[in-house]
Amino acid sequence: MVQQVTPELRRWIVAQSRAGFTPASVLQAMTDAGWDETVALEALEATLQVQLTPQAPGGERVHSPRSDLAEGAVATATSPRLPHPDLRGSPHRVDAGDRIVDVLVTLRRPQLVVFGNLLSAAECEGLIDAARPRMSRSLTVETQTGGEALNADRTSHGMFFRRGEIELVSRLEARIARLLNWPVSHGEGLQVLHYRPGAEYKPHYDYFDPREPGTANITRRGGQRVGTLVMYLNEPERGGGTTFPDVGLEVLPQRGHAVFFAYGQPLPSTQTLHGGAPVLAGDKWVATKWLREREFT
Repeated sequence: MVQQVTPELRRWIVAQSRAGFTPASVLQAMTDAGWDETVALEALEATLQVQLTPQAPGGERVHSPRSDLAEGAVATATSPRLPHPDLRGSPHRVDAGDRIVDVLVTLRRPQLVVFGNLLSAAECEGLIDAARPRMSRSLTVETQTGGEALNADRTSHGMFFRRGEIELVSRLEARIARLLNWPVSHGEGLQVLHYRPGAEYKPHYDYFDPREPGTANITRRGGQRVGTLVMYLNEPERGGGTTFPDVGLEVLPQRGHAVFFAYGQPLPSTQTLHGGAPVLAGDKWVATKWLREREFT
């Protein structure tokens, strides 16, 4: 059954806000009452934005600092602080410290940015060369136990660099930290993955499911994952895109480019379901950086 957001519901949301209840508690009350989480979140965002955006004398709503507050009100109240690039003013390029990076695509939900020229061609080749001797069949985190296991959904080969293990990795970690406003210490080691023809990673979430028994053990080291940066080190001849099924988006690999997405809660409503489409011709190399809530040890 389709749930309708009625004027009565909007008035109730406004009343709860004026009574001092946080957006997080209002969202929880709505889901407890049977509202679909995605519908509830969208209703909450839209209602608060109208409530906080001032009107011109003729009734037209105008942009103001409170409009910016409205746009982020729910996200900041219901989510931990998230890694994010500074995109105020809709810049075409952003300063990542030692490199100017292009901003190619942005989405509000999921919170997603496609960057151009994050890595140079030499840096891409350097990562591949350093990783190649250490590649083995990729594992996935096993939230049932807190360990790792082979998974038929993931058919790539990969390896991890320790943070700062080599100069190239250290340089890229500093660049990513500057770009995403997130400390180097709050990131996992850089993972390099190699997808041969036919290899893929079926759609999945990167956060750890809090309902699974092994999640508490996994999150002892740095808390939840809150963001993912996938960097493309080469271009397969065909296929191999990063897909986001919930929003019908596919990011095609281009050497040196990257896609970043954040997820403030470990919930499907973040719309961060994503996968690595099968490589149809050639092969694909990527480097992935996962970001945690706290210092990752």
